[in-house]
Amino acid sequence: MNNTFRVEHDFLGEKKVPNDKYYGVQTLRAKENFDITGIPLSKEPQFIKAFGYVKKAAALANRDAGVLDQKIVDAITFACDELIRGNYTDQFISDLIQGGAGTSTNMNANEVIANIGLEYMGYPKGDYEHLHPNNHVNCSQSTNDAYPTAFRLALYFIIDEFTEALTQLQGSFYQKGKEFGNVLKMGRTQLQDAVPMTLGQEFNAFATTIGEDVLRMREVQQLITEVNMGATAIGTGVNAPEGYAQKCVQYLADLSKVPVKLAADLIEATYDTGAYVQLSGTMKRCAVKLSKICNDLRLLSSGPRCGLQEINLPPMQPGSSIMPGKVNPVIPEAVNQTCFYVIGADLTVTMAAEAGQLQLNVMEPVIGFALFTSLEYLTKACTMLREKCVDGITANPEHTKEMVMHSIGIVTQLNPILGYEQSAEIAKEALHTGKSVHDIAVKERKLITQEKWDEIYSIENLIHPKFINR
Repeated sequence: MNNTFRVEHDFLGEKKVPNDKYYGVQTLRAKENFDITGIPLSKEPQFIKAFGYVKKAAALANRDAGVLDQKIVDAITFACDELIRGNYTDQFISDLIQGGAGTSTNMNANEVIANIGLEYMGYPKGDYEHLHPNNHVNCSQSTNDAYPTAFRLALYFIIDEFTEALTQLQGSFYQKGKEFGNVLKMGRTQLQDAVPMTLGQEFNAFATTIGEDVLRMREVQQLITEVNMGATAIGTGVNAPEGYAQKCVQYLADLSKVPVKLAADLIEATYDTGAYVQLSGTMKRCAVKLSKICNDLRLLSSGPRCGLQEINLPPMQPGSSIMPGKVNPVIPEAVNQTCFYVIGADLTVTMAAEAGQLQLNVMEPVIGFALFTSLEYLTKACTMLREKCVDGITANPEHTKEMVMHSIGIVTQLNPILGYEQSAEIAKEALHTGKSVHDIAVKERKLITQEKWDEIYSIENLIHPKFINR
């Protein structure tokens, strides 16, 4: 174990930094000050990768503007490429929630990049005279433009991962829709028998509603491509050379392959968090709809003897410490709970966005925490739901058909022939006596013939109903 230290200083004083660490004094202060979530930046590799792109783009733009010489830029570029490749993530130790509008995160990146670059140049870590975290790595920048730009870039990458998980889940539901295309079942409104449908139609509808959220996520993804890089402190561009902002954003787009664009009003863009609110709201929409689907799966699989028993979920684990043989719908239940978290996190984003004051919103770190965790958890939940539940669902077609034909709900198909009043009388008698709609309408009251009944209640007509009258 390396017990040697180097002494670093900031304007608050000196601190000993372990010599094997690539972060510096300001990161160490942040580690000591902020111990909220226990989740360090290292748990968000896409955020670290995004900082690599941002700092590299800034260095190249500064070179073009004549602010940094090539030797310095080469060292920064080398260090940034290391971050982009996924190296040194363990050196990002700041808590995701922090005061200072993300300054600790930005300085964590600046210090790590500086010390990697120093070693590349042949100097020891901490020898900032040759490559300085603020003067060089943070040149022409402020936390107030570097942090949100990296944040948006990271969100773009993570949204890609989430929408891919959503798309695969959608595909699984479509596959089950095809598989269950001829499984007749009773549709329900307000938990009461309504009219017949197929289980395939029900699962196709699940796929369709998920597909809508894929489109909404792609739309909101475009909102976060507007960045304020070059705004520096409040949007006036103080300490940034002329043309730097445009060059930096162009480099950022070319390096990251993300279609980022420079905001038209950098003062507004520096404090505005509207895109985060929109993204969080879209995530909430996804969570609400996924939770609804999981509620339906739990209802449809309820039983196995005394519930709806229309589908069977894959048995994943024993469901009780006291009731032998009980198997619970644990996967949909876990997804439900994940959705509840995302719905709650949306309120956090809302309140944090509202709390912005004047030229900066200092609450962006908690917005980042809420969005990063929501996207990560819901991505995992979608994958879990697909792999451990949806792909293994089976149907009970004989049972669902029997429930349809013994349901009072099928009386609705008689409306065009008998009218609402007479159909309602049949339904009332069936409900009170336990007789079937068929026996009352065909055998007892002789209101329609058996041939007409067979036409109306053929499997094909129940699945794809046509208008049939006298």
